[in-house]
Amino acid sequence: MLKPVRVLLDECLPKKLKREFHDCSVVMVQEMGWAGKKNGELMQVARGQFDIFVTSDQNLRYQQNLAYSEVGVIVLVALSNRIEALRPLIPKTNEVLQRIEPGEVIEIGADP
Repeated sequence: MLKPVRVLLDECLPKKLKREFHDCSVVMVQEMGWAGKKNGELMQVARGQFDIFVTSDQNLRYQQNLAYSEVGVIVLVALSNRIEALRPLIPKTNEVLQRIEPGEVIEIGADP
């Protein structure tokens, strides 16, 4: 049996979003005591503890060299960070969780 994917949700995302993920272990940045950490530091402390970092920060890939990171990054692209705007992105996000590679960045947005 596969071990569950360990997901870290960025503090910019609503806590209710945790309930939308399936077949994985999901923790908020705040629950880890990492609130307020800058992205570079956050990616460092997440190494080894999490497989995937989910955020809505579209600038992350330009601010950090993620190619050698041990953590895959999923960027949710929506009109807002409200749960209602993000919820339609979750089915595709759950699919991507199963195939994203360490250091890979995948943006998920609403289909036109």
